[in-house]
Amino acid sequence: KHVQRELVIETPETAIAVEQGLTEALASAELLSLTDDKGRRILVQASKITYIEIGAADKGRVGFGIAAGS
Repeated sequence: KHVQRELVIETPETAIAVEQGLTEALASAELLSLTDDKGRRILVQASKITYIEIGAADKGRVGFGIAAGS
């Protein structure tokens, strides 16, 4: 809430674990605690969360392919 930009956190936690943590934090009016890919701990006041989007990471593929008929 009341922030100029969204907070993006890449975490190794499953979507279910993130959702469960958010649900518990909202029910108890406490902090949502997440750990990112680099091991840093992020704390967010649950009452300040407007929305959360949980999705799989988009991994870019790098490589070479051979077209059919080449």
